[in-house]
Amino acid sequence: MANAKSMKIIRRELKFLGAALAAGLFFTAALGLSARAYSEQAQKDIAENVIRFHVLANSDSAEDQALKIKIRDAILDKFGPGLQESASVGETRDYIRGSLGEISALANGVARENGFGYPVTARLSVDFFPTKSYGDLTLPAGDYEALRVEIGGARGHNWWCIMFPPLCYVDVTKNNGAQIPDAGRAELKKALTPGEYELLTSSGGDVPVKIKFKIVEWWQNLLHRNDKPTEIASSK
Repeated sequence: MANAKSMKIIRRELKFLGAALAAGLFFTAALGLSARAYSEQAQKDIAENVIRFHVLANSDSAEDQALKIKIRDAILDKFGPGLQESASVGETRDYIRGSLGEISALANGVARENGFGYPVTARLSVDFFPTKSYGDLTLPAGDYEALRVEIGGARGHNWWCIMFPPLCYVDVTKNNGAQIPDAGRAELKKALTPGEYELLTSSGGDVPVKIKFKIVEWWQNLLHRNDKPTEIASSK
């Protein structure tokens, strides 16, 4: 009788443990799906209101990195005034598409003037970016539309900024990268919802926002590890 009673207790405990394990797995799966859904929606909402500018150097040599900066400056000097007048992502996209040939010609001209023979291409594409900071603004990892300028083999360290809202024209470097000036913040606030703006600008401060940011960052890195750029328009 004692053995039968013990076995009954064991079976009851195993049944309880099995139910608890199933409930735990269900809760974990539900939490994971919820985190994924939040990550994808948050990053997508931000990306829909942003166009980035991405310049990739031929290599990490001092000469190639210097050329990258010269090409960047030439593009921003010539096309900056027109881009600053854009009132939306759509206007910026159309302006870039219509200017790709000129952007490519200008960039190639700068390369030739400085004694470099490799080609420079310009295209508007959707590309995966890791988490990046620009001043005190941090964009979570994920797919973003960008004007992508590739110099030669495009294997060197890159330079990036935000073309819309027009933060490329705010000189963060003069402020030691510490904080985006008020003019840039105002443009960003106009393009994003309050929640999106808070996520980008408070990721290192408020703990709940930081946790949300890390969820987005983790999921986007996991989901897009092997992604390649999707070309929208090219100068070629």
